[in-house]
Amino acid sequence: MQNLRSFFLLLLALLTVGTSAVQAQTETTTKKPWSKTAKGGIIGGLGGAAAGGVLGRVIGGKNSTAKGAIIGAAVGGAGGALIGRRMDKQAAELKKEMAGAKVERVGEGIKITFDSGLLFAKNSSALTSAAQENIKELAQTLIKYGDTNVIVEGHTDNTGTDAINDPLSQRRAQAVANYTQQQGVDASRFTVTGYGSKQPIADNSTEAGRVANRRVEVAIFANEKLKKAAEKGTI
Repeated sequence: MQNLRSFFLLLLALLTVGTSAVQAQTETTTKKPWSKTAKGGIIGGLGGAAAGGVLGRVIGGKNSTAKGAIIGAAVGGAGGALIGRRMDKQAAELKKEMAGAKVERVGEGIKITFDSGLLFAKNSSALTSAAQENIKELAQTLIKYGDTNVIVEGHTDNTGTDAINDPLSQRRAQAVANYTQQQGVDASRFTVTGYGSKQPIADNSTEAGRVANRRVEVAIFANEKLKKAAEKGTI
């Protein structure tokens, strides 16, 4: 309850100040849609990394999820806007090349969700040929856009026991990380975790929900080198 209360208080503050900023913007310019980069710059300017860290903990919980990790690592302000533009380009390329994955822009980073059914056979951590092709595309983009950290998380539904699900989710996340690294991506950029069935995103009482919960998530966000360059305006 305390986390939920903190989230709503912070969200209310952001919305209140953000609304004033948007109104000021529309008074001096013609109306047009705001890009994710512009929105990220304003939100970052309001709270910067501190607000990002609070939101990351609220959304991700104490173990953090891919989305929470991205938000928690935010720079904010002008530097965050520069990182956002860089991530816009990277996400656009990933969406074009990776038909078997869901690519989302989140804050100053990118979240990729792989359906485990497309990556692995049932109860297996061996990558399918289709999965390998998608991960090759991911690796090429990671090499092209360096200076990022990568979190890979494995998740299962609640069928079976933790004794089965926890190591399976870890092996699957590690398989994705290992194959990406085999394509030439530096292993030092990766953090790999298996959460088993502990972080569902859908209702495990339905087949559709269980399918959604069986997944591998990848978070891509700026490392310290890129953050410092962005803050100096040199990227």
